[in-house]
Amino acid sequence: MAWHYYSKPPLVAVLNYFSTAILGNSEIGVRINAIVIGVGISWVTFIFGTYLFSKRVGFWSAMLLQAMPLWWLASTFHMTDTSLTFFWILSIYLAYRGIREQKMSWWILAGLATAFGLMAKMVMILIFPFLLFFLLYTKEWAIQKKYLLSYILVSAIGFLPMLIWNWQNDFDTFKHLAALSGAGGGESTSFHLGKAAKQFFEYLGGQLAMISIFLLPLIGGFLIKIKKYKDSKFIYLLLPAVLSWAGFAFLSLLTSIEVNWPVFAYSSVAIALAAWVCEQKGVWIKLRNWGVGLSLFVPLLFLLPDFTYLKSIPPIKKAEKSAFRRMSGYQPLAARVAFLQDSLGVKDAYVFSETYHMASELAFYLPGNPQTYMVNMGSRKNQFDLWSGLEQFVGKEQQGIFVSWNYEEPGEFATFQKLRYEEHFQVFFQGEKLRDATIQVWENMERYDPYISDTY
Repeated sequence: MAWHYYSKPPLVAVLNYFSTAILGNSEIGVRINAIVIGVGISWVTFIFGTYLFSKRVGFWSAMLLQAMPLWWLASTFHMTDTSLTFFWILSIYLAYRGIREQKMSWWILAGLATAFGLMAKMVMILIFPFLLFFLLYTKEWAIQKKYLLSYILVSAIGFLPMLIWNWQNDFDTFKHLAALSGAGGGESTSFHLGKAAKQFFEYLGGQLAMISIFLLPLIGGFLIKIKKYKDSKFIYLLLPAVLSWAGFAFLSLLTSIEVNWPVFAYSSVAIALAAWVCEQKGVWIKLRNWGVGLSLFVPLLFLLPDFTYLKSIPPIKKAEKSAFRRMSGYQPLAARVAFLQDSLGVKDAYVFSETYHMASELAFYLPGNPQTYMVNMGSRKNQFDLWSGLEQFVGKEQQGIFVSWNYEEPGEFATFQKLRYEEHFQVFFQGEKLRDATIQVWENMERYDPYISDTY
């Protein structure tokens, strides 16, 4: 455990620490966090929609949210975005109660929720300009100023872990975030119109997919008639999504944006959409029902066993294989490494790879969850560069196991006295070959000369 990590605040690790202490170092031990928090996101959305409008709106707010792939993503995979999304919707709900009821207690609770959000992911900081803009727009700044300042002071607790860790580690997180935004990291910062346009349209397409293509007709109708909804409630619900979307849209012109980055702020859109639809009749109600139904049904086809045999259709099977390629194969690969450790009598061998993804997955799936290592062969800096590395094994009569999807050997970055064993292990996905992994057992490291990255 640490105050912070190279690219992530501590909350995801803290939650995993507690859940795996109860359920063990298992997949459900990690994913139970996503499941519970996913339910929490829906529940707060229901409570918020009910508070603003009615229980009917609250119900459809939760249903529309659960129909969006962004919710499926957050409630299936335990990412930093999972807890971020929960504490975002909780914070804006509590802050709204504070604004409307002018009670300091709601603002204090909102500040605590925001502090946890900041310890989930730093992009939670966007809540500060959002609340400020809203208070200025509604001309409530003078009335709410003392509450907002108290809220910011309480929220500042969330910055402490980041500041402590970065003070101790040369502010690596700030350098990493600057590199992701296109402002640093050793790469060219020159602007190319064609590349910028490609990145923007990829970003736009990804965001449309995250809110479900089956809901697009409904959202289109809402946007056409949005001028009629200038009520402060709708402004409050839509402004977070607009600010988040616009901010990352601008960044997409400078660098590649991951599809999940802005979606934490979209949950309040489901409330606005539900409130609008509940006032409509006829075709809009049908579009809502069909949109929600299809958005919930289609993902289940891929998550449940193939009762309908739809997943056996070649194009769908190919798409599913491509989608799960990066996540698949680590459990059987770790089982093979464990078998080799036993059969070759090298149970005390250290395991390493050239990617932090492979090293992390093997640490999870190998028996006993051993410390694994990464040899940097040309990648950007990461958390493994800050931990004790392979240099401790130089000159020791100890064996190392190299595992990689991409390389045949560690090459000049780590040289050994002897290669004892080598094989190429095939990984399959639903009966079809996915890819090969190289597994090598090396004896006695003589020299360790990793690539020293100057990018973050």
